[in-house]
Amino acid sequence: MYSQIASNKRKTYIIMFFFLLFAGFLGWFAGYYFGDVSITVIVLSVALMYALFSYFNAAKIAVAVNGAHPIEQKDNPRLYKIVENLAITEGMPMPKVYVINDPAPNAFATGRDPNHAIVAATTGLLEIMDDQELEGVMAHELGHVKNYDIRVMMIVFALVTVIALLSDIILRMTFFSRDDDSRSSGGNVLVIVGLVAMILAPLAATLLKLAISRKREYLADATGALTTRYPDGLARALEKIGQYGSSLRRQNSSTAHLFFANPLKGGSIASLFSTHPPIEDRINRLREMSTSL
Repeated sequence: MYSQIASNKRKTYIIMFFFLLFAGFLGWFAGYYFGDVSITVIVLSVALMYALFSYFNAAKIAVAVNGAHPIEQKDNPRLYKIVENLAITEGMPMPKVYVINDPAPNAFATGRDPNHAIVAATTGLLEIMDDQELEGVMAHELGHVKNYDIRVMMIVFALVTVIALLSDIILRMTFFSRDDDSRSSGGNVLVIVGLVAMILAPLAATLLKLAISRKREYLADATGALTTRYPDGLARALEKIGQYGSSLRRQNSSTAHLFFANPLKGGSIASLFSTHPPIEDRINRLREMSTSL
């Protein structure tokens, strides 16, 4: 199990390295090709402001757009006590607990660090899960908090913003440049470069973002299983979610990566474009972990 956690972390760092390299190259290319480094500086500044805004406001936005409301222990003693016990086990501050009024079984965690963490569960999850299964799901969510996954994904979203903005700028400067000499001598090449930058770069950035999100889900599974010392509870929870479905009534793609299982409709879409790994794969990994405990 420890090797699985180390492997997931290592793969995430490798993907992040190539992500940073890709964004850096695109920024350098824009500044070098058009002879104006201010392009890169402006885009990086915008991305930084976006990241800072998200850093301090993402949790509030996440609970608002998904219709989550806070609860106290008296409102749902079962959920609150499970979260409290897991937080004590992990040596973490008690996160704020929220509930989403939705029949689909699902949950999410958000917050920039353990001191500002929020965990939420749907009413559907609370209805169909026994205590061991619910504990497994909430341990997974606290695993995201412990591993600073929200912060990691915030950096990823900022990089995606950088790449998208640079790509758009390159394309616009390609088509609207007034340099007639450039147009006559190498205009066609410039157009091709602009099109490639616009189409392929954002697509590649999105694929990298989704790949990182999937790796963090595997990592949270392993962390949650290690916390409870009972991977079968989390595996059973995933089996139930596979049977019932996890699509929420409120569809919001911007927060889909925060959830325990994919909250969006259209589960038949290729796994390459999903924020979550296949449920069957997650179950198989957890079953393998149970044999090592």
